[in-house]
Amino acid sequence: MLLLRRCRSLTRFGPLSTQRLQVAPAVASCAGRLWSSSSSSEDQRSYQRAHGPSWRHGLAGLLAGTGAVLAYGLHHHKAEQEDTVRVQAIEKTSAFPIFSQEEVTSHRSLEDGVWVTYKGGVYDITEFVAMHPGGDKILLAAGGALEPFWALYAVHNQEHVLKMLSEYKVGELSAEDLKKQKTIQTSDPYSSDPERHPVLHINNLKPFNAEPPPEILSDSFITPSAFFFKRNHLPVPPVDPASYQLMVEGLPGGVLTLSLEELKTRFPKHTVTATLQCAGNRRSEMNKVKQVKGLNWGIAAISNATWSGARLRDVLLAAGYGPDVAQRALHVQFEGLDKDVTGTTYGASIPLNKAVSEEGDVLLAYEMNGADLPADHGYPVRVVVPGTVGARNVKWLGKIIVSADESSSHWQQNDYKGFSPGTDWDTVDFKSAPAIQELPIQSAITTPADGAVVDRSLEDVTVKGYAWSGGGREVVRVDVSLDGGKTWQVARLRSSETGQAPEPSPPPGRAWAWKLWEVTAPIPPEAQELEIVCKAVDNSYNMQPDTVAPIWNLRGVLSNAWHRVTVKIREDESEE
Repeated sequence: MLLLRRCRSLTRFGPLSTQRLQVAPAVASCAGRLWSSSSSSEDQRSYQRAHGPSWRHGLAGLLAGTGAVLAYGLHHHKAEQEDTVRVQAIEKTSAFPIFSQEEVTSHRSLEDGVWVTYKGGVYDITEFVAMHPGGDKILLAAGGALEPFWALYAVHNQEHVLKMLSEYKVGELSAEDLKKQKTIQTSDPYSSDPERHPVLHINNLKPFNAEPPPEILSDSFITPSAFFFKRNHLPVPPVDPASYQLMVEGLPGGVLTLSLEELKTRFPKHTVTATLQCAGNRRSEMNKVKQVKGLNWGIAAISNATWSGARLRDVLLAAGYGPDVAQRALHVQFEGLDKDVTGTTYGASIPLNKAVSEEGDVLLAYEMNGADLPADHGYPVRVVVPGTVGARNVKWLGKIIVSADESSSHWQQNDYKGFSPGTDWDTVDFKSAPAIQELPIQSAITTPADGAVVDRSLEDVTVKGYAWSGGGREVVRVDVSLDGGKTWQVARLRSSETGQAPEPSPPPGRAWAWKLWEVTAPIPPEAQELEIVCKAVDNSYNMQPDTVAPIWNLRGVLSNAWHRVTVKIREDESEE
């Protein structure tokens, strides 16, 4: 216990600064002695070499939500496999000191140390606090159990993260207090989530993230709500429409509170057909080049729907934000009603000029495809920002803030940003890159699927897909190749449910919906397989890059290279 106290003295730091990092080796040394008073000095030196300050970054994703924070931490776990085995062996032969919950609770600050418990273990994460990308939010778990955070951010409950956490272990919780902990029934924060269609491909269960089979997307210009891709960052909040209130506030001169009924009756109802796309759509293709951090989305993290609601511009005007607001503000922030265990809500912001423009078509939507918003898509009200990345289309909208500043939300500041292929997790500076707003030109093949087999007797192959460009730029052409890009033909575009030609173009800068496309071409007589490729062009003549490697980035966002699928040709069976 005396040795433990000495180690604790090394972790009682004052204000956070980079100087804290200089004492990490000493702390690691104490940690090594705590794990095994009987282990050899050579074992301890080996442990310290393998687990210096760099591995301490590994817990970064533990408490700070999904996405970039998890990614920021996980890459730093660079210990060799044999050293991990050695540490595990040390732990198995060691007797940890026993702590009461009262002792754990007394360590809730940097001065006294920051301790947490997890499944009966006691962990000292003091030295990690200064390296935490989410700031001092991690201190909200100090002195208590990690289980509520792990229940919320279930994506972190993985073996490699558990191994990292084990490096911080300093003791065991007393049997009596552990029993008390287990008797406290904590409800699953996801227990009120809605049922989902079983056809969806689930990328993450809690929070729920899923995409439809790609072929469903090209079946209908308007994606049925049940099949529309689901991208949640937190549990779906249960909202009572009768007591729902939308707050509009910000700079001096405008405060407004609206009920759902007032939003529907005080403002004209507008309808916009708009495509939403996740920034991580097609991330799986970047993973094939080099592993990235994030959900492994295929090509279907994109969908198209008809949205109806009040224009954001009208609501801001009603709140007192007139034409002169641009002299005082640059951004409009949104806060959702979905919260983590600390009460932190999902948030994002868009430029003010997009929010107040008559041509921006930003909606406070309460209907999707002619019906009330489904729970997964933001019931009762969400923001729909046409032409803008899905992350800014905040669901379960609770507050609108007119501000001189961008949203301070983690998802605005430390995620959903693009970087050079040469930027890695050791050199990334999220503050150096702008938040993604408009997305680049995109297209993908929805049918046939990669690896499909086509009978030569059919003579022709029909290829279908979608194409879309951000910022209201209209897709004007999709080129399709059956031979890996050597020769090309132009696909037929469809921009409505009927697909009747010719179809008029939308007003300039307001092409919010995708275009479905199709081409039927003869199967080359000598081909044993086809490498089918598609690429789209918008009315600004933006084109997709031909390969993934030059646009690879550590978060796997903005993946829009030529889409490729390989199809096998099955020969006719000989007649007997």
